[in-house]
Amino acid sequence: MEYKTRVNLAGVELKNPVMVASGTFGSGKEYSEFYDLGLLGAITVKGVANAPWAGNATPRIAETHSGMINAIGLQNPGVDVFIERDIPFIRQFDTRLIVNVCGKSITDYCEVVEKLSDQPVDMLEINVSCPNVKEGGIAFGQDPSALETITREVKKCAKQPIIMKLSPNVTDITVMAKAAEAGGADVISLINTLTSMKIDIHKRTFAVANKTGGLSGPAIKPIAVRMVYQAAHAVSLPVIGMGGIRNGEDAVEFLLAGATAVSVGAANFSNPFAGKETAEGILDYMKKYQVADVNELIGAVKE
Repeated sequence: MEYKTRVNLAGVELKNPVMVASGTFGSGKEYSEFYDLGLLGAITVKGVANAPWAGNATPRIAETHSGMINAIGLQNPGVDVFIERDIPFIRQFDTRLIVNVCGKSITDYCEVVEKLSDQPVDMLEINVSCPNVKEGGIAFGQDPSALETITREVKKCAKQPIIMKLSPNVTDITVMAKAAEAGGADVISLINTLTSMKIDIHKRTFAVANKTGGLSGPAIKPIAVRMVYQAAHAVSLPVIGMGGIRNGEDAVEFLLAGATAVSVGAANFSNPFAGKETAEGILDYMKKYQVADVNELIGAVKE
C-alpha cells in the first residue's frame, strides 16, 4: 500500500505534517548536523523582530517536572540579519520555511512582514503572545479585539499566508480562535507556552530572573490537546497543534483532535532527532492501522 503523508495549509503543501516549533530550533543549523532537515514538513524559525532584541536577563531557563520554563524574551538579531544569514541556509533543504514574527506594536509586526514579502518564505507565523506596548503591556493574544485587529492589519501587508499563534493564557480559547478567523487568518497554531513560575527554595529566589516564564514540554500536552480540539471545532481554519509532542503517537493524538499539522518544540532540546522521529512515527502508525492517507486522521476522534 502507498501511504500518503502530504497535508495542505492554506494552499501550502507540506510533504508530511511535522514541523518544529519556533524558539526550539533556531534556524536549524545545529540540528542539520544530526539529520537532513528536508525530512521535515516545515521549519518554523525563532521569532524575528524589526530590530535586534537583547532578550531578558539571565537565568532564563529552568527545568520542571516533565517540562521546562523559559523566559528568553524573544532574543533575536532582527529581520535584516535573518534575511541575509538564515534564509539562504534553510533554503538548502527541501522543506517549507515558516517565519515567526514578533513585535511590540502593530507597526513593528507590519515592518517585518513587509520586509519578508519578497523573500522565499512560505508562511508567516504571528506571535501574538508579545506585549502590546500601546495597550499597557497586555499580550495581543489575550484580548480578542486586539487579536482581530492585529490579524487584519498584518493580512493587509502580507504576501504569504498568515498563521496566528494563539496563547493558552486565556479563559476561552475558542473566542480567540474565532477572533483570528474574523481578522482573516489563514491558519491558527496553538498552544504557545503557559505562564508559570518556579522558586529555588535553597536560594529563596526565582528560578528565572523574569520571575515568570513559559512552561512547555510533556506536562502541558493534555491541555494542548484539549485546546486544539476546541479550536478546531470552533473555526473552519486549518490548525497546527503543539505542546508536549515527543513522538509519532503524541502527534497522532493532535491529528485526531483536529490538527492538520503538528509542531515539535521542547523535545528538540532533549532529543535532537525528535522532529525526524515524529514524522517516522506517524508513518509507522499509518502502516500499523492501514491508514492510506494521513488526512484521514484529521479530526477523526470518535464522539
